[in-house]
Amino acid sequence: MRVVVADDAVLIRAGLIRLLEEFGCKVVAEVGDGGGLVEAVAEHRPDVSVVDVRMPPSFTDEGLRAAVEARRRVPGAPVLILSQYVEVSYADDLLADARGAVGYLLKDRVVDVDDFMGALRTIAGGGTVFDPQVVAQLMVRRRRDDPLASLTPREREVLGLMAEGRSNPAIGRQLVVSDGAVEKHIRSIFTKLGLHAEDGDQHRRVLAVLAYLRS
Repeated sequence: MRVVVADDAVLIRAGLIRLLEEFGCKVVAEVGDGGGLVEAVAEHRPDVSVVDVRMPPSFTDEGLRAAVEARRRVPGAPVLILSQYVEVSYADDLLADARGAVGYLLKDRVVDVDDFMGALRTIAGGGTVFDPQVVAQLMVRRRRDDPLASLTPREREVLGLMAEGRSNPAIGRQLVVSDGAVEKHIRSIFTKLGLHAEDGDQHRRVLAVLAYLRS
């Protein structure tokens, strides 16, 4: 994978670059501010960008805003927000175009390198991966007109695990049900959300997760 790394902390950036290179990735650019991220994405068109939220000059939400701008400049550019903080103000904007290829993980909750690399591959492939804590804070802003109102509690649980980037077998292990039961729940979710087979399973999966996160 060709990767852009955006983090103002030099030691963290260097450590992340070394990790990515050890797993066969090519870091095509490293930047320390939001403007640099936008330019790097526009120039290199990476397979995925790994972006911190808080960067210069104000150290608030520059990374998120830059990610939104980068995806405006390069529609659908895959982005993984990797931060110590949950910042929801621009997370909705990051999800708004329904293209997928986005993720948001918390640094101190990434405890397995293989899981992290798997998340990067999922995002680079057009999928979505969100930390459960991020999902929880996004869900606090649920709208009254809930598009998921028709889902059963179990279907909501399955969809929540899908939002975390879990595969069908992983969902089955978490819920202690068969793969067939998971597939049945997912088909029902697609039907209730009006997602049709001709859209393709991966695309429907992304759209279902985005509907969940924006609801």
